[in-house]
Amino acid sequence: MSARLCAAKVLQRVLGDGRALDEALDAATSALAPRDRALAAELCYGTLRWHFRIGALLDLLIEKPLRARDLDVECLLRLGLYELMHLRTPDYAAVNEWAGLARRLRKNWAAGLVNGVLRRYRREAEALEAQVDTEPAAACSLPAWLHERLADAYAEQMPELCRAINERPPFTLRVNLARIDRADYVERLGQAGIEARIHAPVPSAVTLTQACDVTELPGFAEGLVSVQDAAAQLAAPLLDCRPGMRVLDACAAPGGKTLHLLETTDGDLDLTALDVDAERLARVRENLDRGGFEARLATGDGTRPQDWHAGGPYDRILLDAPCSATGVLRRHPDIRVLRRACDIPVLAERQRALLDALWPLLVPGGILLYATCSLLPQENDAVIAAFVEDRNDVQAQPIAAAWGRPRGHGRQILTGESGMDGFFYARLAKC
Repeated sequence: MSARLCAAKVLQRVLGDGRALDEALDAATSALAPRDRALAAELCYGTLRWHFRIGALLDLLIEKPLRARDLDVECLLRLGLYELMHLRTPDYAAVNEWAGLARRLRKNWAAGLVNGVLRRYRREAEALEAQVDTEPAAACSLPAWLHERLADAYAEQMPELCRAINERPPFTLRVNLARIDRADYVERLGQAGIEARIHAPVPSAVTLTQACDVTELPGFAEGLVSVQDAAAQLAAPLLDCRPGMRVLDACAAPGGKTLHLLETTDGDLDLTALDVDAERLARVRENLDRGGFEARLATGDGTRPQDWHAGGPYDRILLDAPCSATGVLRRHPDIRVLRRACDIPVLAERQRALLDALWPLLVPGGILLYATCSLLPQENDAVIAAFVEDRNDVQAQPIAAAWGRPRGHGRQILTGESGMDGFFYARLAKC
């Protein structure tokens, strides 16, 4: 199977079946050669990143909307437009490839359509794009509902935020500072021919100039370093665990923060890693094994402690709550297509339910750190503000930092700020 045909099938699974991009791509590209696998990934990620802008262009380029059963043809058109807009393939080669794929899909009638649409785009690109970009949501390739909510919350920051959302994400590492100094690890990377720079706002973070396979990273298999965005690396220091503490990492998978908590105390924690998904919890075990640490793994729903809690309170709780993931759109562009406005109140309700269920498990004087990778206030400070208002045993601790911005009871990082993903943190102390 060619890289382009593979990309078309993956995109159809995402748009038609609601499959997550990473999952669909991994399943479809395993048999491809590395170069073809890289091209298929580039086409899928890029096309989904610019999904709404490409969709607005298609509305101008196609007189009659395609039928639902012709989603495969629509995928060819979307991928072809992305390749013409963003890759360096010669125009004639790209057009011929995508038109030829219509024939391979046994839709000979569509070959002329694909050929005509792509050629017209190349002739009229400047005028077509100018027309599309008069609509702000289409210009930054966001669904209208999400663009509206972000503009309401971050009016002054919208131009920079939209730019960052559509950038390729940085490849950031977390250095295990208990075992190696960050500067020393950067030197080891240089010796291995990997260019990197320190990430100033986060003491454990290093950003590579170019992404690479983790097997190329010095000491990765031995736990010297992990792949983790700089914003996610803030959780462990904010939770401020001390040796010997009893800690719950709720919603722990895939385990990056779990491992970081143990690294900061040289493994001296009585730590339980909880997740509702047993398969994803297996990835927590892989991370722990790589780092050489032990923790208690529990499969269960955080809103039902009676099903998994072994008894006894916790000194610290990390609640990395399930959310819209709007802060990581640049890493997971399929989210902008799969997420719906109606999902947000459902997620906020679950976030509050998790807070209500886990709070009684915290000792007086203990700290719960609430974290999301969301940009939406409805999932962040609105949830925390209501929780604080409804209880008399909780105090929100201000987070003073050089990163992000104060947002009600917590601190918000916008996507792209200091090269980080979008994150929200709130520290809650139990009175």
